[in-house]
Amino acid sequence: MPVPVLTLDEGMNMILTIAIAITLLTSAIIVLRCCRMKLTGGDPQPLAAFMAILFTSGLDVGLIMFPLTEFPVYESQQEYGFTNALAIEFGFWGFLVWAFYFLTTFYFCVVEPKLKLFELTPIRLANNAIIIATCAFTGFLFLSYLPDYIGGITQPLRYGLVALVVLLAVLSSTEIRYVKWLSIGSSLLFLSLIGLIWIASGMSAGSFLEVSANLGGYFANLPKFTSPFTDYHAFYLFWWFAWSIMIGQFVARFVGGLEVWQLLIALLTIPSILIAVWFSVLFYVHSEAITIGVPLRLCMVAVGVVFVINSLDSLTRLYSENLNLTVARLGMARYVAAHWGLLFGLILLYQFTPLKIEWIGLAVIGLYACLYALTFIHRSKFGPKPSAPIPIETPR
Repeated sequence: MPVPVLTLDEGMNMILTIAIAITLLTSAIIVLRCCRMKLTGGDPQPLAAFMAILFTSGLDVGLIMFPLTEFPVYESQQEYGFTNALAIEFGFWGFLVWAFYFLTTFYFCVVEPKLKLFELTPIRLANNAIIIATCAFTGFLFLSYLPDYIGGITQPLRYGLVALVVLLAVLSSTEIRYVKWLSIGSSLLFLSLIGLIWIASGMSAGSFLEVSANLGGYFANLPKFTSPFTDYHAFYLFWWFAWSIMIGQFVARFVGGLEVWQLLIALLTIPSILIAVWFSVLFYVHSEAITIGVPLRLCMVAVGVVFVINSLDSLTRLYSENLNLTVARLGMARYVAAHWGLLFGLILLYQFTPLKIEWIGLAVIGLYACLYALTFIHRSKFGPKPSAPIPIETPR
């Protein structure tokens, strides 16, 4: 009897499924064993500021530009027929996948300060190569979806706009002190966009509740979302893995004394509420065949630009600090030229070569495996310290 041979995609999806299972299991064990442990980063922020930083750094332009193009696909293809299109979209962006960020945030708050694995040269170089490649992918997505939202945009203007956005992000990355306020401002801008489209669509509160009830289809099929059921779902899951380590590394510094269980609940619910409201409004627009006019489309592009700048800003700051390619070392002019040239060049590389985010996600899973192994090897560093011996007085 011949031995079945897996295709490349099937093999990658099997690795992805195992990685997700281990990640979720590890998260559950952490919560059970370290439930009341308090986590504090180097620059602790109140919960609202922390969540704004996480939300704007951990999501990108796809949140704004993907849904209206994806709803029709989910409604027409048989693979997604087990639930409704809104539940599918939410499942690709919300709730359970945020556990990836929980695990890495915990790691950089608790494990990394003791083991310092990311100071090892191979891990440090691999991690920063992943950050740079994923950073550029964000810009590539923005480049790819611009024609869908700015009709008739010329190629020079399209590439010029992306080049300008990358430049603004690199310039913004030089000032860490403004991260909190930029993130809060971006979150408020996103809420304003939701309000504008809600009003323009004429959706009532009753209609919103009726539409949002479709989200129950995600929770009713939650186990199905823990492994890839289509190649496109695998793309999303690899994408989340690609982001997970660097987002955990960046936002861990802003954790402000949350207990472990509080961090998990906050990550699973707070961003998901905003995502659920946004997707519900867009799903109503889609279901009622409401045309979004040019002004609103430009507003969506504007918010998408802000999301891209926030994402590129945080990641550029992260890898430049990790590699000591900072303004202090290079000077402002060389810093901007070097990072702008690197990121924009990689965006063009995504455009003109078959480079895929799935490969980056697979590399991150390999990095996870190394970290698990090294953490196990050095597990004694987490044990209780031996108590000092009690001196015994000899009788005189």
